[in-house]
Amino acid sequence: MARWLQTPPGRYLLDWEQRQVDEAVVDLFGFNALQLGLPELQGLRANRMRHRWLALDSAEQFALPAPPPEEGTEPAPQACFSQFDSSSLLMEAAPTLRCAFDALPFEANSLDLIVLPHALELADDPHQTLREVERVLRPEGRLVVLGLNPASLWGLRQNLGRLRRHVWPGSPESLFLPRAGEFIGYWRLRDWLRLLNFEVERAQFGCYRPPLRTEPWLKRWQWMEGAGMRWWTVLGAVYFMVAVKRVHGMRLVGLARNKKLAAKAAPAVAMHPHPRDIQSPDP
Repeated sequence: MARWLQTPPGRYLLDWEQRQVDEAVVDLFGFNALQLGLPELQGLRANRMRHRWLALDSAEQFALPAPPPEEGTEPAPQACFSQFDSSSLLMEAAPTLRCAFDALPFEANSLDLIVLPHALELADDPHQTLREVERVLRPEGRLVVLGLNPASLWGLRQNLGRLRRHVWPGSPESLFLPRAGEFIGYWRLRDWLRLLNFEVERAQFGCYRPPLRTEPWLKRWQWMEGAGMRWWTVLGAVYFMVAVKRVHGMRLVGLARNKKLAAKAAPAVAMHPHPRDIQSPDP
C-alpha cells in the first residue's frame, strides 16, 4: 500500500483523503486520539488533542531509522517509540506504538477520536478490529473511516485484473490497486457500524477519475470530479465517513421508599352540612 501511494493515482487518492480528514478532525475536541495504520496519511495533524498516537501492526513500518551518531560516541539503538509535539498542530508521520489492531492496549471508553485509514481493508479480522475500536472509544466519541469503494471504476478495474490472473495464471501483473486487502462496501460497513451502536454523522465519496496510471491522463479527466459529485455520487473510488458512538441512556431509579413511613393516616376533614339539609325538629 505504501509503495502504491507513491504512484500518480496513489498521490491523487492520498491528497483527496488528506483534505477530508483535516476538515473533519480540526474541530473535534477531547484528550486522546488514535490513528491505526497508514502513516503516509497524517490523519491527526490538524487535530488539537493533547495525546495523539499512531499505531502500526507491521514490523517493517514500525522500524525507525536511528539518528547518525556523533563523533567519538557509540551509535544509539534503534528507536521504537517517539512523541508528538503537543504544541504543534502538525503530527509527524512516525509511529508511537506497535500493537495488534484487534487487541488495542487502551482501557475501555478511553479515546475521544479514532482514525481508520484503510485499516479495516488490510486487517486480518475486520469485524474484531471494529469491535475493539468500539470498546476503547468513549460514548459520543468520533470514528473516521476511509475505504476503497468496490462499486466504482477503480473497483471494477481491480476485479477484472483478478479475474484475468485467475483465468490466465501466466499473464503479466494487471492489478491497478494494491494486491493486499479486500474491499468493504460502503453499505456493508454502514450495517456493521449500526450493529455496534454507531451513528453515521457524515459520509462522502470522492476520486471519480478513471483508473489511469499516469499523471497527464489523470489531469485530462479532471472534469469528471464535478460531474461525478453531481450525477453519480456513490460511484467514487473512495468513501469517507464520520460516525459517532451512541450509548442508550439508562433510566435512573431513586431509592425505594419505606412503605411503613410512606403509609400515613389520611387527615381528618370536618364536614359541615348545608343548612338546607338540616331538618327542623318535630313540634
